Amino acid sequence: MSPHTLGIYFSDVFDVSPEVIDEYGAFNISLINDLPLFVDPFLLFNSDKPEYQQLHEQMIRYVRFLRDKAVEGAVNDGLLEAWFTFREVKQNWLGFSKSGNSGSGLGRDFARALRANLHSVFSSFGNENITKGSHLEKLCLIRGGVGRDNISDFCTTLVKQHLLEYTQTFARQQIHPKLRKEFIVEKVVFNYETQSWHRGRYELPAYGRDFVILTPKDILTRDETWINRPDLINQFDEITASLPDESLRALVNNHFLRQLTRDAKEKDRREAKANTVQHFPELIEHYIRKKEDEGDKAESISNEKVRETEELFGQQVRELVVLLRHNTEFYDRVGDTYTEARKRVLFLKDVIENKDGYRLFYLKGKPVRKEQDLQILYRLTWFATPSDVNREVNNGRGPVDFKVSRGRRDAVLVECKLASNSKLKSNLQNQVEVYQKANDAPEPRAIKVILFFSADEEARVLRILDELKLRESQDLILIDARNDNKPSGSNVVQ
Repeated sequence: MSPHTLGIYFSDVFDVSPEVIDEYGAFNISLINDLPLFVDPFLLFNSDKPEYQQLHEQMIRYVRFLRDKAVEGAVNDGLLEAWFTFREVKQNWLGFSKSGNSGSGLGRDFARALRANLHSVFSSFGNENITKGSHLEKLCLIRGGVGRDNISDFCTTLVKQHLLEYTQTFARQQIHPKLRKEFIVEKVVFNYETQSWHRGRYELPAYGRDFVILTPKDILTRDETWINRPDLINQFDEITASLPDESLRALVNNHFLRQLTRDAKEKDRREAKANTVQHFPELIEHYIRKKEDEGDKAESISNEKVRETEELFGQQVRELVVLLRHNTEFYDRVGDTYTEARKRVLFLKDVIENKDGYRLFYLKGKPVRKEQDLQILYRLTWFATPSDVNREVNNGRGPVDFKVSRGRRDAVLVECKLASNSKLKSNLQNQVEVYQKANDAPEPRAIKVILFFSADEEARVLRILDELKLRESQDLILIDARNDNKPSGSNVVQ
């Protein structure tokens, strides 16, 4: 079966070999769902490529501009909107969105957090004495409000011109003219003379009414950027112990210990560390210098994370779809959305349990234990359907993984959960039911899919179902993804 018939990936839609994309150095994105990869600014800073180092310097220049304007007090609401807020660069199909590619972008909450942080942690930006250079990631280190997704989105926005040119070059070389189009793109280049953003015109791959952006793999990572707040808190003790100034070390330890009681828990200790970092921003400089000194590890770790993402959401999804296509009904519309969704889940269950599909939920012999990954895998199998398959937003009462619908009166909710989820019992008891009551539309039915990887996990789920009297529910489907109870000679589809 030709992979170009799938319609899931950039290579499928634009009739380009995955090998050609890989040779160009780009990631072969999915055009069904964002994949959990992010642009890491440290990979630009630490790169041997002059063009990447130049891109990093361009980012730092813009942050210095924002810092200077913030210090001057010259940022009114209009300029906050013009300089500090950005629409998400959704056309790269990377990030947190579990359905489609629409995220929240960098709106006013980000803008206000950024402006506030610029007054403190960026006071010496461009004139650092401890670190080797300036780093955009400082924005997320001093306090909450700016997270890893914000850092990646901000970085992507500030290198958008490079990504557009990178994609345009590939498109003109490899993509048929009928599949590309000229687009006018907003906020591409910042003019420091006029202090305003200028648009650009590019010939790009056209997908629906929008364009698509390719991203080089060597600036991508997964989970966290190399410099990140959780890592700073985790390394607090080591950083404090290595401070060369004995007086500063004593002040830091005193400030930290004074916040703790005798019965302080780990959560209390982490909060005390975060407060101490905010009180002594010098700790951030020493942390960043440590990460700079270990920078050779950043590239190898990021490369491994990108390879694992390619394997899980690329190669293994393709194999899963091939297996599912042997059950041709999986991609046929059958009845209403509830019937369609339930049949797809049952086909998926059959493939995982009886046709070696379970293998596709393992990486290096270990099960995929991130519910987000499992949800994305499930979503990618829905590339051929007349129904809308969307991630439900959190309406304050809790999100539901997917809503499959064909109009207002024909919808079903689907949740994909791990048996190891510590909140599984309360989720089964409350989540979908509460969500349904909050809907103005006629109540959609709900299907819960639970994946287990061991006999202990299976026993736990069954015990919970018995307690809740749900063992016989037709709306609850267990999938056995164990690798220790399958026949060694099972029928593998080639």
